[in-house]
Amino acid sequence: MKVAVITDDGKTISQHFGRAGYYLVVTVENGQIVDRQLRNKLGHTHFADEPHESDPGQPHGYGPAAQSRHNQMAEAILDCEALLCGGMGMGAYQSMIERGIKPVVTDIAEIDQAVMAYAEGKIVDRVDWLH
Repeated sequence: MKVAVITDDGKTISQHFGRAGYYLVVTVENGQIVDRQLRNKLGHTHFADEPHESDPGQPHGYGPAAQSRHNQMAEAILDCEALLCGGMGMGAYQSMIERGIKPVVTDIAEIDQAVMAYAEGKIVDRVDWLH
């Protein structure tokens, strides 16, 4: 299985999905991490010229403009079954689900520990941290 993790340093999970610079894609086979691949991730800086406020009548992170940004961010990890992060908006969370990627908001900071907790079915999805 492949699991994407948002990161800025390749070792720890970033706290904000939109601001993280990279995805670390971790491959787990037979209960062990067998591969790691650092991939560039689109984020707030790439969309700086676009308005980031919510579309009229839509909650934060919803609406056509936000969904388009989230879909562009997901393109790099469409081969992954899950996305681990320290925090994200509800709109981004829903967009990942719609793309077939299971988003998980975790309080585990260390990437290997979080990936193994996910692989073992022991990770807690902190949806209460969504904004």
